[in-house]
Amino acid sequence: MPKNNKKALGKERLIWMYTQMLRIREFEERVKRTFVEHPGVIRGHTHLADGAEASIVGALATRDESDLAMPSYRCHGYPIVLGTSVKKMMAEIYGRKDGLCQGFGGSMHLADPAHHFPGTSGIIGQAIAHATGAALAAQVKKSGQVIYCFFGDGASKQGAFYESLNMAAVWKLPIVYILENNQYQVYTRVELEDANAAAGDPLSQKAQAFSIPGLTVDGTDPLKVYEAVGKAVKRARAGLGPSLIESKFYRFSAHGNAITVPPVPTQFPEHEAIETYGRKAEYAAARARDPILLFRKKLKSKGVLSESAAKQIEDSVRAELEQAVQFALASPFPSPEEATKYVYA
Repeated sequence: MPKNNKKALGKERLIWMYTQMLRIREFEERVKRTFVEHPGVIRGHTHLADGAEASIVGALATRDESDLAMPSYRCHGYPIVLGTSVKKMMAEIYGRKDGLCQGFGGSMHLADPAHHFPGTSGIIGQAIAHATGAALAAQVKKSGQVIYCFFGDGASKQGAFYESLNMAAVWKLPIVYILENNQYQVYTRVELEDANAAAGDPLSQKAQAFSIPGLTVDGTDPLKVYEAVGKAVKRARAGLGPSLIESKFYRFSAHGNAITVPPVPTQFPEHEAIETYGRKAEYAAARARDPILLFRKKLKSKGVLSESAAKQIEDSVRAELEQAVQFALASPFPSPEEATKYVYA
C-alpha cells in the first residue's frame, strides 16, 4: 500500500479504488441476496453499508501497510480493501468452518489480524475505545502505526466517544476518527434526533470540545475523502494527535436483516426512508447519487476508464463473488463438539 501521496493517485490507483468499491458493493449484494436465494443459510444479523463504498475506499487508500483499520459491526467493506479473502469472509457470515473465525464470529465480528484488521464489536461505540487503546499501544511501542477508527453517527452519542477522544487528544495519540454519517440511526432520520442528544450539523463540530481538527467531507466522493483523511493521517503520524472526519453519505439498505423463517421473502426489506416515513423521493434522490455511479462517470470523463474496461472489471468482480458464495456454501459447519472451543470462564 503506497504512502499517502497525491502522486500515488495515477490511473492504476484510481482504477484500483473503483474496483474495490465495486467489490464491496457486490459482496454486500450477495449477502443481501442470500436471505432470499438461500433462506436460513445466514444465522443471525447482517448490517450492510451499501452507499459507504467511496468513504471506505477513499479513507483506506491513504494508509501505510502496517496501519490498523478498526470499525464497528457494519464491517464488511474494510477487510475487503485490506486484502482479506472474500471467500473466507463469506464463509464466516454463513457460519462455516472455513470462515475467518471458523464460523464463530459471523457478520458482526469479523477479524483478520494478518491483514491489519484486529476485529470488530457488535456494541455501538465500543470500537472507538478499542481503536483508541490500539493507538495508545502504537504510541508506546513507537511502531509508527496510525489507527483508522470508523463508527456511525449514532455512536458519537455514546460515552465511549467522548472519553476516547478526550484521552486521544490529551495524549496526542496516532488515530483518525472517521464518523460515518449515513443519515439514519436504525429507523431514525438524523435531523429527527433529540436536539439535546446531538451537537447539530455538522457533527464534525464535536471536535471543538477536544481542541482537535474537525472536518465534514462528501462521503460519496472517494477523492475528497482521500484528501481529508490523508491530511489527518499525516498529522497523526507526525505526533500531533487525532482528528475527527465526518464522512456524509446515504445508506441504501435497511438497518439490518436477521435470519429468515418461512414464508421465504421475495425481496430484501426496503430502506427506513420508505418503510417508516414513506419518503420515496428521498430514497430515489440518494440512489441517483450512488457513489459508484458518480465515480465511474468521473473516471470515464477523465479518460481513466473506458466502457469496455468498466465492463471487464464488473464481470470479474461478479465472478469473484459468485466463487465466494459457492465456496461458503460448500464449506462444512463446525462440529457440535467445538461449541465451547473459544469460550472462557
